[in-house]
Amino acid sequence: MQIAPPDFDRMFGALADHTRRDIVRRAIDGREGVAELASHYPMSFAAVQKHVAILERAGLVTKRRIGRRKVVRTNVEGLRVARRLLDQYEELWRGRIDRMTELVATTPSEETDR
Repeated sequence: MQIAPPDFDRMFGALADHTRRDIVRRAIDGREGVAELASHYPMSFAAVQKHVAILERAGLVTKRRIGRRKVVRTNVEGLRVARRLLDQYEELWRGRIDRMTELVATTPSEETDR
């Protein structure tokens, strides 16, 4: 089972912040620029720009210039990669839980030893 290459730390670190998760959500349609995104948050334009840069480095959003605007769009493939890793972890833990359940079912209880 393949688990986590180093980029996952960056990806999940980026998603650990509620503002960045909200930016990913808002950027799904790819219509807002960084300035428009900044209007949704009680922080400076520069702070939102930093959040977008972190998301971009993590592969979760892309920016492209349209005229003077830098339009931000969610990178859906980046989210799919994160989802696949979470699915792998779920599979791993479900397998462990299944093995523990089998072990408990096959281990004689204390009452049958008396």
